[in-house]
Amino acid sequence: MLKDLFNRRRQYVTVGTGEEAPEARQPRPAQERDVPKGLVQKCDGCGALILGKELQKHLYTCPECNHHFRIGARTRIDITVDEGSFREIDARLTSTNPLGFPQYEEKLEAAMRATGLLEGVVTGEAELEGVPIVIGAMDPGFMMGSMGSAVGERIARAMERSAESKRPLILFTASGGARMQEGILSLMQMAKTSVALQRMAEARVLFISVITHPTTGGVSASFASLGDVIVAEPGAMFGFAGRRVVEQTMRQSLPDDFQTAEFNLKHGMIDKVVHRKQMRQTLGALVRIHTARGWAHGE
Repeated sequence: MLKDLFNRRRQYVTVGTGEEAPEARQPRPAQERDVPKGLVQKCDGCGALILGKELQKHLYTCPECNHHFRIGARTRIDITVDEGSFREIDARLTSTNPLGFPQYEEKLEAAMRATGLLEGVVTGEAELEGVPIVIGAMDPGFMMGSMGSAVGERIARAMERSAESKRPLILFTASGGARMQEGILSLMQMAKTSVALQRMAEARVLFISVITHPTTGGVSASFASLGDVIVAEPGAMFGFAGRRVVEQTMRQSLPDDFQTAEFNLKHGMIDKVVHRKQMRQTLGALVRIHTARGWAHGE
């Protein structure tokens, strides 16, 4: 049944022609719309005032307390891959409104205007320290990175491309979970991406899941938790239900660091917590090691 759903999955998305998104929906450069605005930014962690140029130099982390500011998908990819190597794929693949959910089209249009993206994830091919990879980054600014049919389809296609090309896949997650406007079709993306990951496993291709703040709901319960290696940024929330829901269900209080990256590391749910300044170096080392060992070539 899952295989049948996987093979019939494309009926709930639309695909334009070409690889690039329409210019009309990219009104501002990625660096301008992805990052905090203004000459001075206040850190949510320690309250320090940081000059915009200083914040950019520190990869949008606080030089005082190491708080990680939220960044968009394109900025995330820009600071990770080799300069000029990224080529976006499936850029014109978007969701329809299969359930006729009221005002869903308006919400999509608003998210497109706010981010300059057509959907909540950007995927493509690139190089990382000279190693060819497939990469994807979810954008928390697009309906909180929620996973609808198009997001799931883009991610599944990236996984398929990775399996076929034998390129390692790196996927940055940031999501509030399934997109409620698409109902059960959104929940189906959990199974679809998991099936695609099984194909990657059979092809012996490396999948690195990078958890950023926040990663919750259906994304945390599917592909985000299925990486061969799972790393997370400091302080990133990673869990299924929210803290209040868990406390009300269990009828007991939870630790202050509950669901943080550090809490998940302590309990064996992730492999490493990596500061954003060391993320590119860490990911580069991982793909080089596994490529050298023949992992990415099915040996």
